[in-house]
Amino acid sequence: MRIQAIVDLSVVVNGDTQTYTGDPTPRFERHSTISRDGFNLMSVSMGSQTGTHVDAPFHFDDSAPKLDELPLERFVGTGVVVDARAAGQRGRITWDYFESVEKSLVPGAIVLLHTGWSAHYGTPRYFENPFLDAGACAQLISRGIRTFGIDALNIDETPDGDHPGEGFPVHHLVADAAGVISENLTNLESIRFADPFISLLPLAFEAADGAPVRAVALQLIP
Repeated sequence: MRIQAIVDLSVVVNGDTQTYTGDPTPRFERHSTISRDGFNLMSVSMGSQTGTHVDAPFHFDDSAPKLDELPLERFVGTGVVVDARAAGQRGRITWDYFESVEKSLVPGAIVLLHTGWSAHYGTPRYFENPFLDAGACAQLISRGIRTFGIDALNIDETPDGDHPGEGFPVHHLVADAAGVISENLTNLESIRFADPFISLLPLAFEAADGAPVRAVALQLIP
C-alpha cells in the first residue's frame, strides 16, 4: 500500500485557539533562542482538550480507562463520513443521518460527523453546535463502533446561556463502552475518496483524560 493523498483534519493551535468555556488558555513562550542559547525551544502550556483532540473514557468516568490504557487500534481505522450538515444550529443528529452509510457501520470503523460547524470556529456561534442524539449513539455502539469524531466543539449539546444541555449523554455512553471521541475536527469536506484511513493518534500523555492529536485522513492505494 502507498499513500495517494493526505487530508489534514486538525485546527492550528496557538495563543488564540478557541477553547471550551473554563479550559486553560494556551500559552506559547520562547524559552530558548539561538542568539542566547544556540538553539530555539518553546515552552507550551495548555489544557489536555485543546484544539483537535481525543477524549479518553476517563474524561467522564473516574473508574474508566485513561488515555494510555487504551489500545492504539482505538485511534486508527477506516472512516465513515456522515453528512450531518442539515442538522444546523443546536440540531440533533438522529439515526436518519446514518441510514445511507449503514452498511459501513462495522466494528472498528471510525464515525466522522460532518456538520460543517468548523466554519464557525473562533466565533461565539461555535458554541451552538449540532450534536449526536443519544439514541443514535447507542445504536452505533451496539454495532461495535468505539471511535467517534465531529467537526464541532462538542459531540453533545454545549451548555451555553439559555441552553443547559442534556448532561453529556453521548460522552457517558462512549465512556461506558471504553470508546473515544475526537472533537474540533475540521476540513471533513475534503475527504472526497472512499474508505479513508483515519489516524487520531494522541500524544502519549500518562494517566490523561485526553490529548491533542494531528488528525489526518489518508487515501491508500495498492
